Amino acid sequence: MSSSTPSPQRRGRDLISLPERVRSPWYELVRRLALALFILVGTVLLVYLDRDGYVDNADPGSGISVVDSIYYTTVTLSTTGYGDIAPVAPHARLINAFVITPARIAFLVLLIGTTLEVLASQGREAFRISRWRNSMSHHVVVIGYGTKGRSAVETLVGNGTERGQIVVVDPSPLAMQEAHSDDLAVITGDATRREVLGRAGVADAEQVIITTDRDDTNVLATLTVRQLNPDAWIVAAVREQENAPLMRQSGADSVITSSEAVGRLLGLSTVSPMLGSVMEDLLTYGEGLEVAERDLLVSEVGRQPQQVPDQVIAVVRDEKVYRYFDPVVTQLARGDRLIVVRPARELPWAPRPGTHGEESSAEE
Repeated sequence: MSSSTPSPQRRGRDLISLPERVRSPWYELVRRLALALFILVGTVLLVYLDRDGYVDNADPGSGISVVDSIYYTTVTLSTTGYGDIAPVAPHARLINAFVITPARIAFLVLLIGTTLEVLASQGREAFRISRWRNSMSHHVVVIGYGTKGRSAVETLVGNGTERGQIVVVDPSPLAMQEAHSDDLAVITGDATRREVLGRAGVADAEQVIITTDRDDTNVLATLTVRQLNPDAWIVAAVREQENAPLMRQSGADSVITSSEAVGRLLGLSTVSPMLGSVMEDLLTYGEGLEVAERDLLVSEVGRQPQQVPDQVIAVVRDEKVYRYFDPVVTQLARGDRLIVVRPARELPWAPRPGTHGEESSAEE
Protein backbone atom coordinates (compact mmCIF):
# COMPACT_ATOMS: atom_id res chain seq x y z
CA MET A 1 0.00 0.00 0.00
CA SER A 2 1.22 3.47 -0.77
CA SER A 3 0.94 6.41 1.58
CA SER A 4 0.95 8.99 -1.21
CA THR A 5 -2.08 11.17 -1.87
CA PRO A 6 -4.40 9.38 -4.31
CA SER A 7 -5.67 11.03 -7.48
CA PRO A 8 -9.38 11.85 -7.97
CA GLN A 9 -9.65 8.83 -10.27
CA ARG A 10 -8.28 6.66 -7.48
CA ARG A 11 -10.81 8.03 -5.00
CA GLY A 12 -13.62 6.73 -7.16
CA ARG A 13 -12.47 3.18 -6.42
CA ASP A 14 -12.77 3.50 -2.64
CA LEU A 15 -15.79 1.21 -2.52
CA ILE A 16 -17.57 -1.02 -0.09
CA SER A 17 -18.14 -4.54 -1.37
CA LEU A 18 -19.75 -7.38 0.49
CA PRO A 19 -19.27 -11.08 -0.30
CA GLU A 20 -22.04 -12.46 -2.45
CA ARG A 21 -23.05 -15.91 -3.60
CA VAL A 22 -21.96 -16.68 -7.15
CA ARG A 23 -24.67 -18.55 -9.02
CA SER A 24 -24.42 -20.34 -12.34
CA PRO A 25 -25.95 -18.59 -15.42
CA TRP A 26 -27.85 -21.82 -16.09
CA TYR A 27 -29.32 -21.65 -12.60
CA GLU A 28 -30.48 -18.07 -13.20
CA LEU A 29 -31.97 -19.02 -16.60
CA VAL A 30 -33.84 -22.02 -15.22
CA ARG A 31 -35.05 -19.97 -12.25
CA ARG A 32 -36.47 -17.26 -14.52
CA LEU A 33 -38.13 -19.78 -16.83
CA ALA A 34 -39.67 -21.55 -13.84
CA LEU A 35 -41.07 -18.27 -12.48
CA ALA A 36 -42.47 -17.33 -15.89
CA LEU A 37 -44.09 -20.77 -16.24
CA PHE A 38 -45.53 -20.46 -12.74
CA ILE A 39 -47.14 -17.11 -13.59
CA LEU A 40 -48.47 -18.50 -16.89
CA VAL A 41 -49.98 -21.65 -15.36
CA GLY A 42 -51.38 -19.75 -12.39
CA THR A 43 -53.12 -17.24 -14.64
CA VAL A 44 -54.55 -19.98 -16.87
CA LEU A 45 -56.04 -21.71 -13.82
CA LEU A 46 -57.42 -18.42 -12.52
CA VAL A 47 -59.13 -17.63 -15.82
CA TYR A 48 -60.48 -21.14 -16.29
CA LEU A 49 -61.89 -21.36 -12.74
CA ASP A 50 -63.59 -18.00 -13.32
CA ARG A 51 -64.64 -18.85 -16.90
CA ASP A 52 -68.27 -17.86 -16.29
CA GLY A 53 -67.13 -14.24 -15.96
CA TYR A 54 -65.70 -14.18 -19.51
CA VAL A 55 -67.25 -14.13 -22.95
CA ASP A 56 -65.86 -15.21 -26.32
CA ASN A 57 -67.04 -12.51 -28.74
CA ALA A 58 -66.25 -14.75 -31.71
CA ASP A 59 -68.58 -17.50 -30.39
CA PRO A 60 -70.68 -16.09 -27.51
CA GLY A 61 -72.60 -19.28 -26.80
CA SER A 62 -69.70 -21.71 -26.61
CA GLY A 63 -68.30 -20.74 -23.20
CA ILE A 64 -64.62 -20.62 -22.22
CA SER A 65 -62.62 -23.84 -22.56
CA VAL A 66 -59.13 -24.72 -21.30
CA VAL A 67 -57.72 -23.84 -24.72
CA ASP A 68 -59.52 -20.48 -24.59
CA SER A 69 -58.02 -19.87 -21.12
CA ILE A 70 -54.52 -20.61 -22.40
CA TYR A 71 -55.08 -18.39 -25.43
CA TYR A 72 -56.46 -15.50 -23.37
CA THR A 73 -53.61 -15.79 -20.84
CA THR A 74 -50.84 -15.71 -23.44
CA VAL A 75 -52.23 -12.72 -25.38
CA THR A 76 -52.95 -10.89 -22.13
CA LEU A 77 -49.59 -11.47 -20.46
CA SER A 78 -47.76 -10.54 -23.65
CA THR A 79 -49.91 -7.33 -23.88
CA THR A 80 -51.10 -8.32 -27.37
CA GLY A 81 -54.76 -8.20 -26.32
CA TYR A 82 -56.89 -9.03 -29.39
CA GLY A 83 -60.11 -8.44 -27.45
CA ASP A 84 -62.01 -11.47 -28.77
CA ILE A 85 -62.15 -12.91 -25.24
CA ALA A 86 -62.93 -10.38 -22.53
CA PRO A 87 -64.05 -10.30 -18.88
CA VAL A 88 -67.65 -9.17 -18.54
CA ALA A 89 -68.57 -9.92 -14.95
CA PRO A 90 -67.61 -7.23 -12.39
CA HIS A 91 -65.60 -9.66 -10.25
CA ALA A 92 -63.72 -10.92 -13.33
CA ARG A 93 -62.77 -7.35 -14.23
CA LEU A 94 -61.55 -6.72 -10.67
CA ILE A 95 -59.45 -9.88 -10.80
CA ASN A 96 -57.97 -8.68 -14.09
CA ALA A 97 -57.19 -5.29 -12.60
CA PHE A 98 -55.65 -6.40 -9.31
CA VAL A 99 -54.29 -9.90 -10.04
CA ILE A 100 -53.70 -10.47 -13.75
CA THR A 101 -52.28 -7.00 -14.41
CA PRO A 102 -49.54 -7.37 -11.73
CA ALA A 103 -48.90 -10.86 -13.11
CA ARG A 104 -48.50 -9.34 -16.58
CA ILE A 105 -45.98 -6.84 -15.26
CA ALA A 106 -44.02 -9.59 -13.47
CA PHE A 107 -44.10 -11.72 -16.61
CA LEU A 108 -42.68 -8.90 -18.70
CA VAL A 109 -40.00 -8.21 -16.11
CA LEU A 110 -38.90 -11.84 -16.28
CA LEU A 111 -38.80 -11.77 -20.08
CA ILE A 112 -36.99 -8.45 -20.40
CA GLY A 113 -34.75 -9.43 -17.51
CA THR A 114 -31.21 -8.30 -18.17
CA THR A 115 -31.39 -4.53 -17.72
CA LEU A 116 -33.85 -4.75 -14.88
CA GLU A 117 -31.73 -7.44 -13.22
CA VAL A 118 -28.73 -5.09 -13.22
CA LEU A 119 -30.80 -2.30 -11.69
CA ALA A 120 -32.30 -4.67 -9.14
CA SER A 121 -28.89 -6.06 -8.19
CA GLN A 122 -27.61 -2.54 -7.64
CA GLY A 123 -30.58 -1.81 -5.42
CA ARG A 124 -30.08 -5.01 -3.48
CA GLU A 125 -26.40 -4.22 -3.05
CA ALA A 126 -27.21 -0.74 -1.76
CA PHE A 127 -29.72 -2.25 0.67
CA ARG A 128 -27.21 -4.87 1.84
CA ILE A 129 -24.55 -2.21 2.40
CA SER A 130 -27.01 -0.02 4.31
CA ARG A 131 -28.05 -2.92 6.52
CA TRP A 132 -24.40 -3.88 7.00
CA ARG A 133 -23.53 -0.33 8.08
CA ASN A 134 -26.31 -0.32 10.66
CA SER A 135 -25.12 -3.62 12.15
CA MET A 136 -21.42 -2.70 12.32
CA SER A 137 -20.26 -1.99 15.87
CA HIS A 138 -17.63 -3.53 18.12
CA HIS A 139 -16.21 -5.23 15.03
CA VAL A 140 -12.65 -5.96 13.88
CA VAL A 141 -10.97 -4.03 11.06
CA VAL A 142 -8.07 -5.74 9.30
CA ILE A 143 -5.91 -3.35 7.27
CA GLY A 144 -3.98 -5.30 4.66
CA TYR A 145 -5.05 -8.74 3.49
CA GLY A 146 -1.76 -10.38 2.65
CA THR A 147 -0.33 -13.48 4.29
CA LYS A 148 -0.27 -11.89 7.76
CA GLY A 149 -3.78 -10.48 7.43
CA ARG A 150 -5.25 -13.80 6.29
CA SER A 151 -3.52 -15.65 9.14
CA ALA A 152 -4.85 -13.10 11.63
CA VAL A 153 -8.41 -13.53 10.31
CA GLU A 154 -8.11 -17.31 10.42
CA THR A 155 -7.04 -17.14 14.06
CA LEU A 156 -9.88 -14.74 14.93
CA VAL A 157 -12.49 -16.95 13.28
CA GLY A 158 -11.04 -20.02 14.94
CA ASN A 159 -11.42 -18.35 18.33
CA GLY A 160 -15.08 -17.48 17.88
CA THR A 161 -15.18 -14.19 15.95
CA GLU A 162 -17.90 -14.23 13.31
CA ARG A 163 -16.85 -13.45 9.75
CA GLY A 164 -19.64 -10.90 9.54
CA GLN A 165 -17.88 -8.91 12.28
CA ILE A 166 -14.61 -8.61 10.33
CA VAL A 167 -13.97 -5.87 7.76
CA VAL A 168 -10.93 -5.87 5.45
CA VAL A 169 -9.36 -2.67 4.09
CA ASP A 170 -7.05 -3.14 1.10
CA PRO A 171 -6.60 -1.38 -2.27
CA SER A 172 -5.74 -4.56 -4.18
CA PRO A 173 -8.38 -6.21 -6.42
CA LEU A 174 -6.70 -9.55 -5.72
CA ALA A 175 -7.06 -9.02 -1.98
CA MET A 176 -10.73 -8.16 -2.51
CA GLN A 177 -11.28 -11.43 -4.38
CA GLU A 178 -9.52 -13.45 -1.70
CA ALA A 179 -11.43 -11.72 1.10
CA HIS A 180 -14.73 -12.31 -0.69
CA SER A 181 -13.84 -15.98 -1.11
CA ASP A 182 -13.41 -16.00 2.68
CA ASP A 183 -16.89 -14.40 3.12
CA LEU A 184 -15.51 -11.08 4.36
CA ALA A 185 -16.65 -7.52 3.66
CA VAL A 186 -14.04 -5.38 1.91
CA ILE A 187 -13.39 -1.65 1.76
CA THR A 188 -11.31 -1.02 -1.36
CA GLY A 189 -9.06 1.97 -0.79
CA ASP A 190 -6.03 3.50 0.90
CA ALA A 191 -6.16 2.87 4.66
CA THR A 192 -4.18 6.03 5.43
CA ARG A 193 -7.18 8.15 4.42
CA ARG A 194 -9.81 9.09 6.96
CA GLU A 195 -12.77 8.65 4.61
CA VAL A 196 -11.72 5.10 3.72
CA LEU A 197 -11.38 4.15 7.38
CA GLY A 198 -14.70 5.89 8.01
CA ARG A 199 -16.36 3.54 5.51
CA ALA A 200 -14.88 0.62 7.43
CA GLY A 201 -16.51 1.90 10.63
CA VAL A 202 -13.21 2.35 12.45
CA ALA A 203 -14.80 4.84 14.85
CA ASP A 204 -17.04 2.04 16.20
CA ALA A 205 -14.50 -0.80 15.90
CA GLU A 206 -13.36 -2.68 18.97
CA GLN A 207 -10.08 -3.92 17.48
CA VAL A 208 -7.93 -2.91 14.51
CA ILE A 209 -5.20 -5.07 13.00
CA ILE A 210 -2.70 -3.21 10.79
CA THR A 211 -0.53 -5.45 8.65
CA THR A 212 0.49 -3.90 5.34
CA ASP A 213 3.86 -4.51 3.69
CA ARG A 214 5.32 -1.08 4.50
CA ASP A 215 6.22 0.31 7.91
CA ASP A 216 5.57 3.93 6.90
CA THR A 217 2.07 3.03 5.77
CA ASN A 218 1.47 1.13 9.00
CA VAL A 219 2.57 4.11 11.08
CA LEU A 220 0.36 6.56 9.18
CA ALA A 221 -2.60 4.16 9.31
CA THR A 222 -2.10 3.75 13.06
CA LEU A 223 -2.11 7.51 13.59
CA THR A 224 -5.29 7.89 11.57
CA VAL A 225 -7.05 5.03 13.34
CA ARG A 226 -6.11 6.40 16.76
CA GLN A 227 -7.50 9.83 15.83
CA LEU A 228 -10.79 8.28 14.71
CA ASN A 229 -11.09 5.90 17.66
CA PRO A 230 -9.16 6.64 20.87
CA ASP A 231 -10.47 3.47 22.53
CA ALA A 232 -9.82 0.80 19.89
CA TRP A 233 -7.25 -1.90 20.62
CA ILE A 234 -4.68 -1.56 17.82
CA VAL A 235 -2.33 -4.38 16.90
CA ALA A 236 0.25 -3.42 14.27
CA ALA A 237 3.02 -5.25 12.47
CA VAL A 238 6.40 -3.76 11.56
CA ARG A 239 9.09 -5.27 9.41
CA GLU A 240 12.02 -3.67 11.26
CA GLN A 241 12.50 -3.56 15.02
CA GLU A 242 13.78 0.03 14.88
CA ASN A 243 10.29 1.14 13.80
CA ALA A 244 8.52 -0.52 16.75
CA PRO A 245 8.94 2.46 19.18
CA LEU A 246 7.56 4.82 16.52
CA MET A 247 4.60 2.50 16.03
CA ARG A 248 3.85 2.56 19.76
CA GLN A 249 4.14 6.34 19.87
CA SER A 250 1.67 6.48 17.00
CA GLY A 251 -0.93 4.74 19.16
CA ALA A 252 -0.49 0.99 18.68
CA ASP A 253 -1.26 -1.06 21.80
CA SER A 254 0.67 -4.09 20.59
CA VAL A 255 3.48 -4.21 18.03
CA ILE A 256 4.71 -7.38 16.34
CA THR A 257 8.08 -7.33 14.57
CA SER A 258 7.61 -9.79 11.74
CA SER A 259 11.20 -10.01 10.49
CA GLU A 260 12.72 -10.53 13.94
CA ALA A 261 10.04 -13.06 14.91
CA VAL A 262 10.84 -15.10 11.82
CA GLY A 263 14.55 -14.70 12.47
CA ARG A 264 14.22 -15.99 16.04
CA LEU A 265 12.22 -18.98 14.86
CA LEU A 266 14.87 -19.75 12.26
CA GLY A 267 17.58 -19.46 14.89
CA LEU A 268 15.76 -21.73 17.33
CA SER A 269 15.15 -24.30 14.61
CA THR A 270 18.88 -24.26 13.80
CA VAL A 271 20.15 -24.48 17.38
CA SER A 272 17.44 -26.88 18.58
CA PRO A 273 15.30 -28.40 15.83
CA MET A 274 12.88 -29.88 18.38
CA LEU A 275 12.38 -26.55 20.14
CA GLY A 276 11.78 -24.90 16.77
CA SER A 277 9.12 -27.46 15.91
CA VAL A 278 7.38 -26.85 19.26
CA MET A 279 7.37 -23.09 18.69
CA GLU A 280 5.96 -23.60 15.20
CA ASP A 281 3.29 -25.85 16.71
CA LEU A 282 2.30 -23.12 19.16
CA LEU A 283 2.02 -20.59 16.34
CA THR A 284 0.00 -22.88 14.06
CA TYR A 285 -3.73 -22.63 14.66
CA GLY A 286 -5.91 -25.70 15.12
CA GLU A 287 -3.20 -28.35 15.51
CA GLY A 288 -1.21 -29.74 18.42
CA LEU A 289 -0.68 -27.08 21.09
CA GLU A 290 -1.96 -23.53 21.34
CA VAL A 291 -1.43 -20.50 23.57
CA ALA A 292 -4.73 -19.12 24.85
CA GLU A 293 -6.13 -16.65 27.39
CA ARG A 294 -9.04 -17.64 29.60
CA ASP A 295 -10.94 -16.52 32.71
CA LEU A 296 -10.05 -17.79 36.16
CA LEU A 297 -12.76 -20.09 37.49
CA VAL A 298 -14.34 -19.74 40.93
CA SER A 299 -12.95 -23.15 41.91
CA GLU A 300 -9.42 -21.97 41.06
CA VAL A 301 -9.43 -18.84 43.25
CA GLY A 302 -6.72 -19.07 45.94
CA ARG A 303 -4.73 -21.75 44.14
CA GLN A 304 -1.21 -21.44 42.84
CA PRO A 305 -0.76 -21.18 39.05
CA GLN A 306 0.95 -24.60 39.06
CA GLN A 307 -2.18 -26.20 40.58
CA VAL A 308 -4.50 -25.22 37.70
CA PRO A 309 -5.39 -28.01 35.18
CA ASP A 310 -3.98 -26.01 32.24
CA GLN A 311 -0.29 -25.26 31.92
CA VAL A 312 -0.22 -21.62 33.10
CA ILE A 313 2.65 -19.53 31.75
CA ALA A 314 1.44 -16.05 32.78
CA VAL A 315 -1.28 -14.30 34.79
CA VAL A 316 -3.03 -11.07 33.76
CA ARG A 317 -3.92 -8.95 36.80
CA ASP A 318 -4.94 -5.29 36.76
CA GLU A 319 -4.00 -5.00 33.07
CA LYS A 320 -0.46 -6.21 33.80
CA VAL A 321 1.12 -9.50 32.78
CA TYR A 322 3.06 -11.52 35.40
CA ARG A 323 5.02 -14.70 34.78
CA TYR A 324 3.58 -17.70 36.57
CA PHE A 325 6.52 -17.80 39.05
CA ASP A 326 6.25 -14.10 39.98
CA PRO A 327 5.65 -13.65 43.77
CA VAL A 328 2.81 -11.21 43.00
CA VAL A 329 0.67 -14.07 41.64
CA THR A 330 1.61 -16.78 44.10
CA GLN A 331 -2.12 -17.10 44.80
CA LEU A 332 -4.70 -16.54 42.09
CA ALA A 333 -7.33 -13.89 42.86
CA ARG A 334 -10.79 -13.04 41.55
CA GLY A 335 -10.66 -11.22 38.22
CA ASP A 336 -7.36 -12.77 37.13
CA ARG A 337 -7.00 -14.08 33.60
CA LEU A 338 -4.68 -16.93 32.71
CA ILE A 339 -2.34 -17.31 29.75
CA VAL A 340 -2.12 -21.06 29.22
CA VAL A 341 -0.67 -23.70 26.91
CA ARG A 342 -3.24 -26.36 26.08
CA PRO A 343 -4.25 -28.77 23.31
CA ALA A 344 -5.57 -26.92 20.28
CA ARG A 345 -8.61 -29.21 20.35
CA GLU A 346 -10.35 -30.40 23.48
CA LEU A 347 -9.52 -34.02 24.27
CA PRO A 348 -11.35 -36.44 26.61
CA TRP A 349 -8.38 -36.51 28.97
CA ALA A 350 -7.75 -32.75 28.67
CA PRO A 351 -11.10 -30.87 28.99
CA ARG A 352 -11.02 -27.12 28.63
CA PRO A 353 -11.88 -25.38 31.91
CA GLY A 354 -14.46 -22.65 31.54
CA THR A 355 -16.19 -24.14 28.49
CA HIS A 356 -18.65 -26.45 30.25
CA GLY A 357 -20.79 -23.99 32.17
CA GLU A 358 -18.38 -23.36 35.02
CA GLU A 359 -18.68 -19.99 36.75
CA SER A 360 -15.74 -17.64 36.26
CA SER A 361 -14.42 -15.47 39.07
CA ALA A 362 -15.25 -12.36 37.04
CA GLU A 363 -18.91 -13.40 36.74
CA GLU A 364 -19.13 -14.04 40.48
